[in-house]
Amino acid sequence: MLSCRDFVNNADQLLNRDLRVSTRISLQIHLLLCRHCRRYLKQLHRLVEAIPFMHNKATEEEVHKVMDCIHSHNNL
Repeated sequence: MLSCRDFVNNADQLLNRDLRVSTRISLQIHLLLCRHCRRYLKQLHRLVEAIPFMHNKATEEEVHKVMDCIHSHNNL
């Protein structure tokens, strides 16, 4: 059976489906047995989905909200 370290080292390739069938099956079996790696894969998947949105420029409204929040904390 694969270790969690082995799983983490191959998790990105699992998401990209860039693995041999035997390796993919080993990773899937590990996922069935390890809740920690299931959680890790779910978080990795969410991070990969969020990356494109991280490079968008903030809207004027978002900037004002952040600045208002900063100013309100400075006045405490």
